[in-house]
Amino acid sequence: MNSMTGYGFKETIVENTQISVEIKSVNNRFLDLNVNIPSFLNPLESKIRKIVSSKIVRGKIDLTIRVKDMNSTAKVNPDPAAALMYRDAIAKVSEALGYPASSIPLSLIVSQDGVLNITHEYDAEVYWSKIEPVFNEVFEQFVSDREREGENLKVDLLKKLDILDKCASFFKEWQPKMEQKFREQITTRFNELLGDSADQNRIMTEVASMMIKYTINEEIIRLHSHLSAMRNEFLQNPIPGKRIDFICQEANREINTIGSKNQFTEVGEMVINAKDALENIREQSKNVE
Repeated sequence: MNSMTGYGFKETIVENTQISVEIKSVNNRFLDLNVNIPSFLNPLESKIRKIVSSKIVRGKIDLTIRVKDMNSTAKVNPDPAAALMYRDAIAKVSEALGYPASSIPLSLIVSQDGVLNITHEYDAEVYWSKIEPVFNEVFEQFVSDREREGENLKVDLLKKLDILDKCASFFKEWQPKMEQKFREQITTRFNELLGDSADQNRIMTEVASMMIKYTINEEIIRLHSHLSAMRNEFLQNPIPGKRIDFICQEANREINTIGSKNQFTEVGEMVINAKDALENIREQSKNVE
């Protein structure tokens, strides 16, 4: 089980290139990956997305890669023809204003657009050879952080599930007691009204009617089934988040029904405990991948 929150970061220098990689994530229903890299590394984006999606299923992930070359990668290409055209044009303006052409500074000519062309040569794959080991280290750090937090979540979720199991067992143990409670209540009412002439068959009929109306046996069976399925998800499924949320909805329906049918304080208190534990599981499951 993995948490959807995690973090990884490293900044280092590889072959005169300063590289920093940062990966962080928060909860999200699906995988939402935002890759922030320099434009000249755009050819690497699909490769990066493939690596991340191979291990991450859910979460909003912000992945940032920054690179800075310690040595300049600029190449300057002069255009003599453009320089000559600028010189001749400026000379004509200079002569028209009464200034000699020899007074034109070289800096004025070379500062014109197109005279000196500066380009940077970037080979994305060459940069990837430097970035890859740093990226892999940060990604493993990020994945491990999610796994560590996920294990902590599992421990807490299993504790809450243990509480739910105890509540379900209590409901099961209480179920046969309900008939006796109904019998005692109905017998008391009949005796108050009719005294010793109360009809035992009528009492049994009323008890049976109450049991049909208020029995929680089916809800208990389904609740046990849901809790068993939930435990299996916690222990067996590496990405149980969506399934847990669905099972919680089903279990909540059974607990609510038990609560609506309940006629006894003892059961009511246990319903409250069950709902509290289940709500904790639902909230925590939002952090689970």
